Formats: sequence, C-alpha cells, structure tokens
Amino acid sequence: MSGQVKKGYARPLDIKHGCVDMSHGGGGRAMVQLITDLFAKHLSNEYLAQGNDGACLPQGEGRMVVSTDSHVVSPLFFPGGDIGGLSVHGTVNDVAVMGATPLYLTAGFILEEGFPLADLARIVESMAKAAKDAGVKLVAGDTKVVEQGKGDGVFITTTGVGFLPDGIHLSGDLAQPGDVLLVSGSVGDHGMAIMSKRENLSFDAPILSDSAALNSLTAAMLASGAAIRVMRDPTRGGLAATINEIAHQSGVGIHLEEAAIPVKPEVDAACELLGLDPLNIANEGKLIAVCAAEDAETLLAAMRTHPQGQQAAIIGKVVEDPHGFVQMKTKFGGRRMVDWLSGEQLPRIC
Repeated sequence: MSGQVKKGYARPLDIKHGCVDMSHGGGGRAMVQLITDLFAKHLSNEYLAQGNDGACLPQGEGRMVVSTDSHVVSPLFFPGGDIGGLSVHGTVNDVAVMGATPLYLTAGFILEEGFPLADLARIVESMAKAAKDAGVKLVAGDTKVVEQGKGDGVFITTTGVGFLPDGIHLSGDLAQPGDVLLVSGSVGDHGMAIMSKRENLSFDAPILSDSAALNSLTAAMLASGAAIRVMRDPTRGGLAATINEIAHQSGVGIHLEEAAIPVKPEVDAACELLGLDPLNIANEGKLIAVCAAEDAETLLAAMRTHPQGQQAAIIGKVVEDPHGFVQMKTKFGGRRMVDWLSGEQLPRIC
C-alpha cells in the first residue's frame, strides 16, 4: 500500500480550522494523511523517509547513549517556548550531559480528540526548528489519539540516541572531596515562566523559559580539557534536587554559596511573591558541572565564551560527608540545609 494519499481522493487536511479526530489514530487513510501532510512535511529526512516500522541508522563512533523523556507541560505554549521545542531540548540535553553527541530522536504523540490542527502544526514546526538547531534528526515516530476528555491536548515522548567518544566518562558517582561545582547560568527561569503564565502574573521584565539544547555548550566544555566528573541538567526539582542526587550517588557532601548562584531579579521577585525557592524551580536550558578544583577556572572560562554560558559561575565545592548533606552559606552569613523536595511543588512543568 502506498504511504501517500492520492491527490483528490480525500479532502485536504484543514490545518487552519480542523481538529484531531479519532480517525487520525485509526491506522487508515486519515492517519496517513495526518502523518504525510503535517508530521513528514516538517520533520522529513532521509531516515524518516524510509517509511518502515523502524529506521535503519548508521553506527556512530564510540559507545551509544540512549535517553527517554515524556513531556506533559501545561500550558502547552508558554513564554519563551512550547511543548514541541521542549520535547527536543529535554532529551537532547539528557544525552549531551553524558558527554555524548546527540544524533537521532524518536517521538511518540498522544493526541486528544478535538485538539486544533493549527496548534499541532505549530508544535511540530517548533520541534523541527529545535531539532535542526541542535543538529539532530527525528528518525521514527508514532501517533495515538484518545477520546476527548481523556487527555490534555498533546503529550509527547521523545527518545534520544547519541555516541560517546572513548576516553570520556561522566557519572554522578564520580564527585570527589575538593571538587568544584559550576552552573551555566541563571536558575529558575523555565519554572517561573510556566507559573507566570498559569497565574497571569506580569512583571516589568517578562520571565521567559530558558528551554534550549545544550549540546554545543557541552562540546565546548569537553574541548577545554578540564577534568569534568559530572554534568547534569537541573530540570524537575531544580538545582536543589540535582545537587542532592550527585551528593547521594557519590557519597559526599556539597557546600553552596547562595551569593554566587545567579538568579534573575524578576525570577527572584516572582518566587518571593509565590513563596517558592529558586533552587527548587525547574530549568530546561542550564547545566551543572563538577570538575577538579585545579581546572575550575579553565572550565569557567570555556563556559563563559559560549553564548549559553555567559552567566556561568562557580557556586560551591564538594566536601567529605558520609551523610551526603547539601548545605548552603546564605547571603546573610548563616548556613542552611538544601534538601530534596518533599512533594511536587510545580506539577506539569516539563
């Protein structure tokens, strides 16, 4: 059976006024038309065009790195981004912070009956742009449709594949006492962009999501020659959760300097207004790195010469602590614990 809908055989897909219906997930002509006229139109490449149940891909050099992430953000469109670009950035970053070069993505879409095709097209176009900018190709996908009221517009699951060169090994269990922590820029931007949209909050300086692919930044950091032990992107749970994960995995303590952690004034103000801690707020375009102390300045310089690392800062150090506590010296000279979140502070954030 041809993968194309014959010209004049079916009504054209009404992107401007149409909506997703159950037939778009039924495996028939309507589904082929949706895939051909919307998804393939924007995401097409030589691997996706193979048209088979799986993509046959060339083997990259080094070890394969695979990561999967599901995206259920609400609202779907937010200041500085949308679920389409976010679904690419989130998975590309998970592969990149392993030290690998991301190359391929797959995507699974759960669509709700009645969702406007114009909004779906906008999301797919955003995915296509994000993938192109990151230098990755979407090579396989799947679409399912659920009845109206049983979904929330669109859910997207993406899987990323990359390759890790020999000689590079980054892991959360490699942090050592004496090492230094760095962050690539201001924290809390993404989570507060979502919350400002949900709560209809406005500020003199609008809060925009930092959603972005970090693979060019991680490549520049690795090229610096610094002895990097760990890289992580602090998404759900923010900086606090990610640093606690590293301390737990490595069996060490971590001491932070609050004054050194970059937070935009508008994000700080919004957090204060809502009673939130910027360290607990999700990020989608920042990373944390742990490196040997003697290489900290080299790594910091490499980060600051990259557009995505201009606000990079050294924010703390690794210490001996069998309890794995994360503590922070406050701006007022005191010290407090930085613990895991006890619940879901900001649901549906990514």
